[in-house]
Amino acid sequence: VGGRHNEFRKSISADYILSAASSLQALISSSARIIERAPRNLDKKRPTELKMDQALLLIQNELLGTNLTIYWKSEWCYQCLFQVLVSVSQSKKPGEPSIAAVSVSTQHGSVLQLNDTLEEKEICRLEYKFGEFGNYSLLVKHIHNGVNEIACDLVVNENPVDSNLPVSVAFLIGLALIIAVSLLRLLFSLDDFNNWISKAINSQETDRLINSELGSPSRTDPLGGDIQPAAWRPCSPAPRLRCVDTFRGISLILMVFVNYGGGKYWYFKHASWNGKIFPKGSIAYPGPFRELFVFIMGSSIFLSMTSILQRGCSKFRLLGKIAWRSFLLICIGIIIVNPNYCLGPLSWDKVRIPGVLQRLGVTYFVVAVLELLFAKPVPENCALERSCFSLGDVTSSWPQWLLILTLESIWLGLTFFLPVPGCPIGYLGPGGIGDLGKYPNCTGGAAGYIDRLLLGEDHLYQHPSSAVLYHTEVAYDPEGILGTVNSIVMGFFGVQAGKILLYYKDQTKAILIRFTAWGCILGLISVALTKVSENEGFIPVNKNLWSISYVTTLSGFAFFILLVLYPVVDVRGLWTGAPFFYPGMNSILVYVGHEVFENYFPFQWKLEDNQSHKEHLTQNIVATAVWVLIAYVLYRKKIFWKI
Repeated sequence: VGGRHNEFRKSISADYILSAASSLQALISSSARIIERAPRNLDKKRPTELKMDQALLLIQNELLGTNLTIYWKSEWCYQCLFQVLVSVSQSKKPGEPSIAAVSVSTQHGSVLQLNDTLEEKEICRLEYKFGEFGNYSLLVKHIHNGVNEIACDLVVNENPVDSNLPVSVAFLIGLALIIAVSLLRLLFSLDDFNNWISKAINSQETDRLINSELGSPSRTDPLGGDIQPAAWRPCSPAPRLRCVDTFRGISLILMVFVNYGGGKYWYFKHASWNGKIFPKGSIAYPGPFRELFVFIMGSSIFLSMTSILQRGCSKFRLLGKIAWRSFLLICIGIIIVNPNYCLGPLSWDKVRIPGVLQRLGVTYFVVAVLELLFAKPVPENCALERSCFSLGDVTSSWPQWLLILTLESIWLGLTFFLPVPGCPIGYLGPGGIGDLGKYPNCTGGAAGYIDRLLLGEDHLYQHPSSAVLYHTEVAYDPEGILGTVNSIVMGFFGVQAGKILLYYKDQTKAILIRFTAWGCILGLISVALTKVSENEGFIPVNKNLWSISYVTTLSGFAFFILLVLYPVVDVRGLWTGAPFFYPGMNSILVYVGHEVFENYFPFQWKLEDNQSHKEHLTQNIVATAVWVLIAYVLYRKKIFWKI
């Protein structure tokens, strides 16, 4: 049977076929069993054409007089209703089963339930993790052992492919490049090797190669990340913190890769609803890169604002700059990034109002104004007076903390106490078929209701990630109004990181202690809020809602990233931050550019096999690398786009 089903996937490369049957992750109830080899008489139906992340399942009904209805649901769909997968008619005569072919998802484990159609009685249930492009058969028959028992046997006709192999290969290639570059840098740091090079080529050219470091910037670059007018430059500027630009670049490049598709792998996409703190699925599974960008934006706000105020700029003039930049970010998001002009001109009746840049603009404005109103420039000698046990970086911001806690109280109050028509108070679920289908139109609870009430359903995101598993039908925007409150909170955590870097500059131990403390404290808050559970905690980790547990989890993670980057990049100088440093210096240009030119070559081209993870992954990696190259060229030419 397996040999006769090869035609449904001719484009699958033989390199990706596993040598053995996929490992079973099943808990079979009733009398369901798994058989290693298929019988010879199963191929009675022409197989359906499979897409990415699908497998073929042939259901053979040998029961006389019993029609079957097969129901399916994903193991990752929390408290979901079973969905009808296929119906199989009764067998006409013994030895001639009735067969139905259907595709099943391979992204997560599947739960199959077989019911007698007429009596609506469960016959058997099984759980199984199907492999991509695998070929399986489910045999339903009577067992003649003295008891009239029905057996459900799962048969592996054809082994699945290893769809994760391209990711492993790409990782190994990237690791090899990192090792090669590190070895070259080590060689160029050796005097003997430099002397040998000097004898072989012109010494002037040698100096250029040794000192370039792929475009290592001067330590006297402006602190804000943009080229500033000469009047704004201090006489003796402080060394630039490269770890901040590197952090920004890492989050931006990973964001670009995920936005371009991430090879069409499910684990590079956004979670359908709640996420996880710990594996399986990593931090807040998956792709929390926009949120990390918000965090480091908060750090940049404090560092750049402090520098500007120290140079004598008036607060009123700086307020005007903050308002103008926020306005431009919001306009670029609504007019340039959100619409798909390939589908026609901009329609104000359907334009999406929320968005990533819009949220960044609002967050930037609120956080920057808070710091402008209450923060004072840090004196040059202030850092020398700080000790490892000082809390000046926190106590100096008590007015800001008071307002941030007020905002968070508003989020909690609206989320858990706002009456939403047709929904329970404090509902945080996805709606749709979740929660046993009781609240199909309650997606997002108060957050979704506020957006639909104030912005209108036509101006929200029409294809939320919750529709994938939970089959939601109402519009829901993950960048909505209520979630922006917690975006502001996360930006302020970033401000706190910036204050640590500036208040305790040249005191590496004090900085690292504070990064560690903040990471641990925020992590413990997340543990308390979630009970280390995906769905059973007080406030689950949820990217769509931007729940407070999501913010504390990612903010703690961000502090630990800085804990690694700061000593490696700025203190020891073991890494220049390349290549992530360059897009971090031109973040707005890279983000807007990757959105606007997404459908143009070399960022996208026609694939030979549109259902191949390998080809999609190659395309997405190339597109992301091109933006890194563009950022590097612009950096070398000292071209920076600021708004």
